[in-house]
Amino acid sequence: MINDTPPEMTEPGIDDDAEAVRREAGAGESSRASRGWWDRNADEYLLEHGAFLGDARFTWCPEGLDEAEARLLGDHAALRGARVLEIGAGAAQCSRWLADQGALPVALDLSHRMLQHARRIDEQSARTPVPLVEADATVLPFADASFDLACSAYGAVPFAADTARLMREVHRVLKPGARWVFSVTHPIRWAFPDEPGVEGLTATTSYFDRTPYVEQDESGAAVYVEHHRTLGDRVRELALAGFRLIDLVEPEWPEGLTSEWGGWSPLRGRRLPGTAVFVCVRD
Repeated sequence: MINDTPPEMTEPGIDDDAEAVRREAGAGESSRASRGWWDRNADEYLLEHGAFLGDARFTWCPEGLDEAEARLLGDHAALRGARVLEIGAGAAQCSRWLADQGALPVALDLSHRMLQHARRIDEQSARTPVPLVEADATVLPFADASFDLACSAYGAVPFAADTARLMREVHRVLKPGARWVFSVTHPIRWAFPDEPGVEGLTATTSYFDRTPYVEQDESGAAVYVEHHRTLGDRVRELALAGFRLIDLVEPEWPEGLTSEWGGWSPLRGRRLPGTAVFVCVRD
């Protein structure tokens, strides 16, 4: 659990000197890289994207698909009193929205700094604090069948080397019939440069190349790792873990959204899917 004094926002500090390569990265290296990257960059990330994310908004993706309208979690009336696990919660924005619906969320993240910001937001807004847990999503510190629902908005899944294990862990802590809904970068985007302009419209990499994207320091140690799975890989992992896929949502770029977010932009968003949201049920 997190009980540190909430931090002040500090000046951004990103890994400008990191070298981008494609190479293998195992579970331990990926987990260490993700924890370090998000701890170092949490401040800048929230300074840049905090207004879009809000403090108590549940948005699935840079396309701005909100759970308030999408209802991918199911009947919102059923959220009241439901125990919900948010995986890769960041500053727990989605968990606060869930709490406002009457749910009982637990926000889990690998990054201590992100969870410090979650506590800061709660205290600054005089809210009842969201329960926070610092842990790796592939080793969930909860008993079997502890939750009625699990969700993740761009959290944990793209950064885990062993996503098959992650899916099994989520299955383990969910009750039978519970939903598991998560959003990730759409797999087709792996084939295109992560650029918002015209240079991002030409495929330069094989969609079928699962070699991780790694940013490494001068010593060769990974400081950021992202793993690719095809759509078929994701479906098979879910099925083998004991989930049934009931919907696959590919949000379209909405009219009126002009902002860019990394490689997401109106230009690319009207031509290529940027996000995939998997809606699953535990058998």
